[in-house]
Amino acid sequence: MQQTPATPTHCPYCALQCGMNLTPAREGGVAVVERPDFPVNRGALCGKGRTAAAVLSERVRLTSPLVRKDGVLTPAGWDEALDRVAEGMSRARTEHGPDACGVFGGGGLTNEKAYALGKFARIVLGTSQIDYNGRFCMSSAAAAGGKAFGLDRGLPFPLEDIPRTGCVILVGSNIAETMPPALRYLTELKENGGRLIVVDPRRTRTAEQADLHLAPRPGTDLALALGLLHLVVAEGRTDDDYIRERTSGWEETRAAAMAHWPEYVERITGVSVPELREAVRLFCEPEHAMVLTARGPEQQAKGTDTVGAWINLCLATGRAGRPLSGYGCLTGQGNGQGGREHGQKADQLPGYRKLTDPEARRHVAEVWGVDPDSLPGPGRSAYELLDALGRDVRTLLLMGSNPVVSAPRAAHIEERIRSLDFLAVCDVVLSETAALADVVLPVTQWAEETGTTTNLEGRVLLRRRAVTPPEGVRSDLYVLHELATRLGVEKGFPTDPEEVFEELRRASAGGIADYSGITYRRLAEEDGVFWPCPAPAGRNTPPAHPGTPRLFLDRFATDDGRARFAPVSHRPIAEEPDDEYPVLLTTGRVVAQYQSGAQTRRVDELNAAAPGPFVELHPRLAERLGASEGDPVAVVSRRGRAVAPARITTTIRPDTVFMPFHWPGEGRANTLTNPALDPTSRMPEFKACAVRVEAVRG
Repeated sequence: MQQTPATPTHCPYCALQCGMNLTPAREGGVAVVERPDFPVNRGALCGKGRTAAAVLSERVRLTSPLVRKDGVLTPAGWDEALDRVAEGMSRARTEHGPDACGVFGGGGLTNEKAYALGKFARIVLGTSQIDYNGRFCMSSAAAAGGKAFGLDRGLPFPLEDIPRTGCVILVGSNIAETMPPALRYLTELKENGGRLIVVDPRRTRTAEQADLHLAPRPGTDLALALGLLHLVVAEGRTDDDYIRERTSGWEETRAAAMAHWPEYVERITGVSVPELREAVRLFCEPEHAMVLTARGPEQQAKGTDTVGAWINLCLATGRAGRPLSGYGCLTGQGNGQGGREHGQKADQLPGYRKLTDPEARRHVAEVWGVDPDSLPGPGRSAYELLDALGRDVRTLLLMGSNPVVSAPRAAHIEERIRSLDFLAVCDVVLSETAALADVVLPVTQWAEETGTTTNLEGRVLLRRRAVTPPEGVRSDLYVLHELATRLGVEKGFPTDPEEVFEELRRASAGGIADYSGITYRRLAEEDGVFWPCPAPAGRNTPPAHPGTPRLFLDRFATDDGRARFAPVSHRPIAEEPDDEYPVLLTTGRVVAQYQSGAQTRRVDELNAAAPGPFVELHPRLAERLGASEGDPVAVVSRRGRAVAPARITTTIRPDTVFMPFHWPGEGRANTLTNPALDPTSRMPEFKACAVRVEAVRG
């Protein structure tokens, strides 16, 4: 690999997109060094960021296409591999129609790749069957935010506002392990006299920092939020002027909340009435306050309603669309925000436009040079698409995802993937899903390509190429260009990321997520630009739009400018415990691994810190099982069985066990999880399912 001197860029992992510099390493390759000038992380990096360059090594990554011959993946040339992929897709389309071709993307793809993938699916394949793994990440918050505010952006304010507010309720986020550099914002909040409330069934490293830790039973966050709103009303803490002037739907929402009196909520959640009252006091007494949600309340079959209930709490107290106050979602994946804005989601077109909107279809079709009527309608959501594999969907092109480990009911999804007529995977490493493919295409990764991402604040960033990829590696844009050409579309799929971004700017213009005023040159000179950022209008070019770091200060993005309350009520999780499955399982992450672990499990330092799966359980449950620390225990659900060492701790509820989901094989947590879907967001219920726990003897 050839290196350039210190290249400013961004981490390939979570949605903080921490700034870092890459410099030539003495032993070859590149080294990650701090970049203190970038405002999001101010030089701080977690272990994953510090070791990110390790995955660039040819020792751990793919460097040649692989084609399955006689059942074995065998190195092949690019032409042979691409011909095989095009042939597989063409055959499925001819024999079964366009929707027999599926496309599955990832929240780690750059904006350019996500945009090109959505365009490829809709105008080259003509298929509606496209979605991405970000559906499993923040789709419930996106749906709830869109309903309430008319616009979904993870944080409608920059992270720098958090230390200056008066109170933060952090719901279902262990930020100390999932986004360690962001913990400083909560530390600074407390140093400034602000209060922190953490809602989590486990006493995590983040909950240890809280002034008040609420530990509800998994899947009861909706009831908890309704109980807090009930107390806000009962104690006269609503902001009536704000409700009258800036919202709609309050009376129905108020009535729903008043049905959730504190003692009733205590019985559902396990959170005591005094704790509920203290949470309301801490939240309502300061002039400013925020609610931040993450996967805990979102990864539920009622996730949209649950997030809506937390938004209701903000609206009723006048804590949205005001400086230093508001609701925000801590988006998870590296480009989880941008990945859902530009067309790889089943129901969306670039600019966060709706695929069912005739004007949106007309605008995007004009940019693409096609007839609007030729664009397919919305397709299946992520789990539903994976569940249809081998039946309605006969071939799949998969980029940047590893559903064999990350999808709910994973053993079933692995079976569906194995049943495909043809599977092509573009990836950096031979993931568990890639190992099942007919063709594997080795593609460039973060430091080997230029492209943009959008972090959890809505800040569009430029990741710069710092090293030359190995000889046999090509970019995802190259793959789409070559496949489009082989399938009869010779124009419209450039391989230069800046050229793709220029088209993305035109396609997003006028949309909710308007990037038209953002250019590579501008991104190279600034610390990112917050969307919406429309292009200047008129012949005499006025000053560039500054971007929008803070949304909703004047009006919300709804038709009438008012935020909308969501009248919601508590309902049980999809699968309550019973005599056969008496315990609740919840899942999550650990600090040293990331998502399905496909990349981080190839880094020695990270594996030393987190070598494998475990089952976290309370001493009382361990005593009933006769299990000691480190003993293998089996967790069994209606979908399968996982075995991992016991980790016994008082930091978890006695009725709950926790498993991280980064590993395949016997300890695969998602073998157990429930694919019950939220009716609006189509989010699976990762965070709560009924299980039994058994000691493994012998």
